[in-house]
Amino acid sequence: MADLAIVFHWAPQDMDALTVTELMEWRERARARSQADGRK
Repeated sequence: MADLAIVFHWAPQDMDALTVTELMEWRERARARSQADGRK
């Protein structure tokens, strides 16, 4: 969840309604975006 908060600027309550599967999918998007920005 921290990855999503940092990359997408989401607060914890923004993620409350997401299922574990959705969190995992968004986490992968955050990872891809952070690597595209040159971060590791």
